[in-house]
Amino acid sequence: MTHLLRSSRVLLVQTALALLVVLSLSSLGSAQTQARNRAGAAAEEEPAFHDYRGVQIGWLADEVRKKLGDPANKGDEQDFFVFNEKETAQIVYDKATRKVTTISVDFMNGASGVITPQQVFGADIEAKQDGSKYKMVRYPKVGYWVSYSKTAGDTPMISITIQKLQ
Repeated sequence: MTHLLRSSRVLLVQTALALLVVLSLSSLGSAQTQARNRAGAAAEEEPAFHDYRGVQIGWLADEVRKKLGDPANKGDEQDFFVFNEKETAQIVYDKATRKVTTISVDFMNGASGVITPQQVFGADIEAKQDGSKYKMVRYPKVGYWVSYSKTAGDTPMISITIQKLQ
């Protein structure tokens, strides 16, 4: 009987220690998750990527055209710029204010000066199984979202979009 009591005590102590370790790891994981969430929230407040060739959300159409030159296709609500055969940009304007609401840039395979995920988000994006990449982050503090998209295949196309939050 004495032997059984000693075994029970040892088992009880081992169980208590295991429970203590599990609780410690759980609280450590929770603290790490909270720290990551705070870091993510901070990142979402201040985007790394906020302009394309100096043009930003909120600019007037005349300012954009002065900065980027004459668009290949000019309109009241949008302009389409062709910088070369591998880089284009579409700038969309609010109909009432003529201010930029969307900047969308496309780089075809082989383009030089392609904008990277590191430039857009401050870090790389994990590729999907087919090699494509996609990420979108909302920045409520500055009033717009930013996305990066790279298609799969041997001739990928990369699109970066900045758009005013509605």
